[in-house]
Amino acid sequence: MCRVERWSVRTLRERIQSMLFERTAISKKPEKLIEQELKALRDNDALTPDLVFRDPYILDFLGLKDTYSEQDLEAAILREIEAVLLELGAGFAFVERQKRITLDGDDYYIDLLFFHRKLRRLVVVELKIGDFRPADAGQVELYLRWLDLHERQAGEDCPMALILCAGNKKETIEYLDLGEKGIHVAEYLTELPDKELLQRRLHAAVVRARERLTTELPPAPRKKGAKR
Repeated sequence: MCRVERWSVRTLRERIQSMLFERTAISKKPEKLIEQELKALRDNDALTPDLVFRDPYILDFLGLKDTYSEQDLEAAILREIEAVLLELGAGFAFVERQKRITLDGDDYYIDLLFFHRKLRRLVVVELKIGDFRPADAGQVELYLRWLDLHERQAGEDCPMALILCAGNKKETIEYLDLGEKGIHVAEYLTELPDKELLQRRLHAAVVRARERLTTELPPAPRKKGAKR
């Protein structure tokens, strides 16, 4: 990841301090999918959308406490845009906030619009202070279709979207098959996860890594003269 995202020593230290490894351990992605993504990155240097988008995103630096609105969340993100870009990962460039779309005389507004340089795609970021709802996907799909027709430039791939929710509904998301539509759903946390949860998940990750090493390493050569 350091090579792909071209982190400096300073950035690497910041990622360590922000508990990037620990937060990766609580990722909601299936382990098999993570292994496939990393293999593609290692073998072909191929950066896929699934490697670009994370879950969860830690936005503890926004300083949001107790009750806040979507407008408060958006304003805080723009106020701390440098830290937000670091959290999103390398390649993201901020384009516009509250981009207006007019259809049949009705106005719609995209919360935040980014561009990812490596994927060469516009990226819609839709903010929700509640749990994910199927209607959120329909709303974002409309945005993507409009952007594809009116904003997509030559050489760019189809726009994608990231719906940031206070809580996602894994089973509902799987049924909707949103990945095929270029829509990703992720949870955002305004506080770091519980330390005990991180420790349990990290311990489980270490155990799995040791098991893989045991099965993948060739057997040690038998010493000369050793009994069978």
